[in-house]
Amino acid sequence: MADTLGSRFAHALAVKDRDALRALLADDVDFKGLTPGRLWEATGPDEVLEVVLGSWFEDSDSIERVVEVSDGDTVADTAHVSYRFDLRNPDGDFVAEQQAYYRGGDAIEHLRVMCSGFRPR
Repeated sequence: MADTLGSRFAHALAVKDRDALRALLADDVDFKGLTPGRLWEATGPDEVLEVVLGSWFEDSDSIERVVEVSDGDTVADTAHVSYRFDLRNPDGDFVAEQQAYYRGGDAIEHLRVMCSGFRPR
């Protein structure tokens, strides 16, 4: 697997590593995310982390396994990564997949994520 910003983002997310995620995001990162019931927007690493680790993957959500990370495709100046996690929380066992498109050199400056939501396993 390539060591890209996208794959590093997926693996840092899987272990909920706030410091690693923050380091991957530019100070002025422009973020939009789509979950089954809502559109999310944030600017800056702290706001993005609040969405991703404060709402999407909460403390009670245990990411048990990284099922797959697929990275390396690009559309002109925009890279793509997809990742799928097996999760467990008090409501049961789930799988979730996200598709992300991002831009940036040393850090992610532009990030768009679409999530499948937590689907029963």
